[in-house]
Amino acid sequence: MTEERTASRPGEAIAALPRRVLIIVQNLPVPFDRRVWLEATTLTRAGYRVSVICPKARGFDLSFEEQEGVAIYRYSVPIDGASKLGFVIEFLWCFFASSALSARVAVGRGFDALHICNPPETYWPLAWFWRLFGKSFIFDHHDLSPEMYAVKFGGGTRHIVRNALLWLEKRTFQVADLVITTNESHKEIAMTRGGKRPQDVVVVRSGPSLERFQRRSPEPEWRKGAKFLLVYLGEICQQDGVDHLVRALKSLVERHRFADFHAVFVGGGPHQPAIKAYALALGIADFCTFTGRVSDEVLCRILSSADIAVDPDPKNAWSDRSTMNKIMEYMFFGLPIVCYDLKEARFSAEAAALYVAANDEDALADGILELLADPKRRRRMGDFGVQRLRTALAWEFSVPPLLAAYDKVFALRGVPSTGAAKLAP
Repeated sequence: MTEERTASRPGEAIAALPRRVLIIVQNLPVPFDRRVWLEATTLTRAGYRVSVICPKARGFDLSFEEQEGVAIYRYSVPIDGASKLGFVIEFLWCFFASSALSARVAVGRGFDALHICNPPETYWPLAWFWRLFGKSFIFDHHDLSPEMYAVKFGGGTRHIVRNALLWLEKRTFQVADLVITTNESHKEIAMTRGGKRPQDVVVVRSGPSLERFQRRSPEPEWRKGAKFLLVYLGEICQQDGVDHLVRALKSLVERHRFADFHAVFVGGGPHQPAIKAYALALGIADFCTFTGRVSDEVLCRILSSADIAVDPDPKNAWSDRSTMNKIMEYMFFGLPIVCYDLKEARFSAEAAALYVAANDEDALADGILELLADPKRRRRMGDFGVQRLRTALAWEFSVPPLLAAYDKVFALRGVPSTGAAKLAP
């Protein structure tokens, strides 16, 4: 890390100080949030002094710790918003907790750039406040909150809450010095709804790091005696369509009279207990294992043992324009994928996935059965996915645009480029 020194010319001291960054994320704790953790550790390795503020969760309950050079500040969340009112209370609590911790970081480790991740888009007043003290603001645009709200709660474009979310989103874009986003669909939103110039929006994709996972030998015990193993990976929330997969499994058993499979659902999330109960109610609980959140080691063991991966996200205005991290993680392990025909899923997976008619659980079941019957096709699809990930989509390909974006923001402060953005994977 660069040490502070005495300036002999104007502007020299600021170039000698370490670049200090504060990342705020509300959706998930770190290091569990893979994208945020990859961003934080990448910046740290590039010489930045990085602090992160995030909520606590089971397994991530320390108020402060330092991992891989990143200082992590966590706060408790006494309410897990499940209703509209619950979300409002949760967002207010998180805003004030994060604001208080940002002041603590400011007088302690310090920060020059504030990097805020959505959802939600409620932190722009905090960013505006810190901009008064000369801090830069980077908005990390993970999700389309207005579209996600419509999926969860319904309501058309004139709905008061959705309109409020659009207003918050626009304010966030307006206050941001630079926007980092996950794909070209989100970049278009930033320019159209957010009014950002193309040069002020940088696409930093969310692929897995080639160093983080490791393929293992298959472990037959995950199959529970069945011939084939299916896998779903991800936080199980209402909008993720895991109920579609449960109904597809029922279709396999009842419509196709096929039962020589077991399905592992990897991930926690607020909707996981309801999905588990749903599988029981539909009479297919014996075909399912719900692991909850697992370590990277266990995740690698499960994905290395599976035959087919499924992404059941139904097609809507949110999912069609969202990059699902699970797609790239499936590809890392050479798994052929069955999913609905979504725009960004097609961009990520290309020939690594079989795309079926959107929002049709029977079509999802038909696709699964089609691939199970064709091992050579599964192998071709899996090999293609591995190659595409390793040559285009892995996190290592996102490092140069991330560092270039930070160089651009710090250039506004008169700090010269580090040159790290030129690094190739």
